[in-house]
Amino acid sequence: MPRVSVVEARGLVKTFGEGRAARRVLDGADLDVGAGEIVAVLGRSGSGKSTLLHVLGGLDRPEAGTVRVAGEPVTGATERRLSDLRHRRIGFVFQFFHLLPELSGEDNVLLAGRVRGADAAAVARGRELVDRLGLRHVADSLPHQLSGGEQQRFAIARALVNDPALLLADEPTGNLDAQAGRHVLALLRGLAADGRAIVLVTHEEGAARIAHRVLRLEGGKLVG
Repeated sequence: MPRVSVVEARGLVKTFGEGRAARRVLDGADLDVGAGEIVAVLGRSGSGKSTLLHVLGGLDRPEAGTVRVAGEPVTGATERRLSDLRHRRIGFVFQFFHLLPELSGEDNVLLAGRVRGADAAAVARGRELVDRLGLRHVADSLPHQLSGGEQQRFAIARALVNDPALLLADEPTGNLDAQAGRHVLALLRGLAADGRAIVLVTHEEGAARIAHRVLRLEGGKLVG
């Protein structure tokens, strides 16, 4: 059976700064990720790994190149279409969780399912995710009352509320202890087994071991 490509990126170019201070962090980068596949992207600090994720997810626009997610164009799309695409197709997980401090863990998850344009089944799915990820006993706790691993699992549940085809994870274990980090990585591997495409940016060789493919961002290009 042919692989279903969820992410197709071609010739991505992104530069920061101007004149002699200009630094091109993406210089013709190409990437394909299939359904059920984890691709880890390694690279030194400042090499452009996070920028790559932001471009793939439509949070930043490249100067050149194209991105498609689940067959839909990301580059060239209006802000309104990008917002709709992110709600339906793309989930984001970050190193520092970004949970709203005044809401409980579960309410952070459910809020993502109540925004305009969310899937009608999103709230019910959010509650199921809280149960599935072993968080029911802390569902009513505020973020500051949770461990790092619990906060990251809530963040992952939030990212999955709208059942995205693509999960973009930026250093998801970078703020966790070793045990919590292993738990989160095992969780990501299970999500890929469910058929999602995952792009995992990390500087940790250990985290990259869960990936089906490991690429390095060097000189603005992705190399195997």
